[in-house]
Amino acid sequence: MIMRTDWTLDEVKAIYNQPVLELVTQAAAIHAETQATGEVQVCTLLSVKTGGCPEDCAYCPQAARYHTGVQAHKLLPDAEVLAAAQRAKDGGSTRFCMGAAWREVRDNRDFDRVLNMVTEVNNIGLEVCCTLGMLNEYQAERLKEAGLYAYNHNLDTSREHYDDIITTRTYDDRLNTLEHVRKAGISVCSGGIIGLGETDEDRIAMLHTLATLPQHPESVPVNALVPVEGTPLAQQPRVSVWEMLRMIATARILMPRTMVRLSAGRQEMPVTEQALCFLAGANSIFSGEKLLTTPNPDFDADKQMFALLGLKPRKSFKDVPEGAVVLGKEAAPVVA
Repeated sequence: MIMRTDWTLDEVKAIYNQPVLELVTQAAAIHAETQATGEVQVCTLLSVKTGGCPEDCAYCPQAARYHTGVQAHKLLPDAEVLAAAQRAKDGGSTRFCMGAAWREVRDNRDFDRVLNMVTEVNNIGLEVCCTLGMLNEYQAERLKEAGLYAYNHNLDTSREHYDDIITTRTYDDRLNTLEHVRKAGISVCSGGIIGLGETDEDRIAMLHTLATLPQHPESVPVNALVPVEGTPLAQQPRVSVWEMLRMIATARILMPRTMVRLSAGRQEMPVTEQALCFLAGANSIFSGEKLLTTPNPDFDADKQMFALLGLKPRKSFKDVPEGAVVLGKEAAPVVA
């Protein structure tokens, strides 16, 4: 199958607006053709530096300007992060993502410590992902040298809706960071959030932007807003499963080889709804008690769901060529 990056906005709109059952059926067929069906990547996300962020993202409880009850803390000790990574691996995760509530990475001792964390987590056999805010080329190169596998930097929404959600950085700032990540040879993880008061046209435009990047992101998280008291979007209604299905299925059709992650909002979804999302092409989840600061299904609940649905976890470093060396060691897959 040819991976297209020349989709027109009208083509994306036509895919997205199909009757939902036809859309899911089409996505399921493409998923079966291009991915290992029944295989789901299990990831864990840890907030290594929480709260105190100077940005004004309207959905985020970590913004210092909002009163959300989130307790700010400095960068966690290395040993605590490594212990959390080991627990994640023992629980079945094969990718470990570290998030810091920074607007941008600064070349200081905290960044040096994060680089060390990346190396240490990589050495226990987990794919390492970070989400640290904006990066320049040099910082992306340093993360790659430390052993970083993937970098998350979401677009959040469409360019047209963006200024209604965030004013402290631009849409092009986000795209520039993705370009730096790609240039450094790091896997790109970028998606968005629905339920921010956007229209279907905004959702279609965001998917169009992702699918027409020079190279598709290796991972596209689809997040449903988890409203948090104290943020400007606290009163937004819950996103329905049908909205999630449209996003996941359209992403799968546009970007067939991408990991499409069923991300924030999964705590509110019964197994029946999650099963529909897997059928529509989702093949990655976050597992563990929290997604940064919001609730998330734990490892035991997800193991029960995997057993019920006949799913199996994707091995770590599956896309690394056999015999390749990662940070001076063989990238042997880890079976959860």
